[in-house]
Amino acid sequence: MSTDDLLTRALEAIGDDPVSFEAIRRLTDPGPTAEAMTIAEVADLLDVSAHTLRYYEREGLVTVTRDGLGHRVYDAAAVRRLVFLTRMRLSGMPMRDLAHYVDLVDAGDATVPERLDMLIEHRDTIRRRIRELTLSLAATEFKIATYGGEAGPDSIE
Repeated sequence: MSTDDLLTRALEAIGDDPVSFEAIRRLTDPGPTAEAMTIAEVADLLDVSAHTLRYYEREGLVTVTRDGLGHRVYDAAAVRRLVFLTRMRLSGMPMRDLAHYVDLVDAGDATVPERLDMLIEHRDTIRRRIRELTLSLAATEFKIATYGGEAGPDSIE
């Protein structure tokens, strides 16, 4: 399943509420019958390279078991963590912050307040970036209209 498929599933599950965390929870909770996945399957699911997955493992961000032949086996917990990690990277979270966050998660429940603070700060950064991108999109749309003859002669070069 590609990222586009994952996004489509997320949007269908979310419906009219584009920030529904329950939809994300459903996507990352494969249930008790979840099968282990290969590196190729996880890479396809998350639309990242196998190299990226190996990098996350080398950096200690995710733990992956090996089968009898030494091939990586991604269980449901590893996939859930990778869904989170890849979405945070896509949203611009630096690797050092991801590594710190994972360290906090691995340290246990006592770190929940610090994790919450990190995520609130990151959410604010994402929201600011969305506003900036929305303005950039408007400027681009304006320029497209200008070149299409729909804007007046006072348009910006």
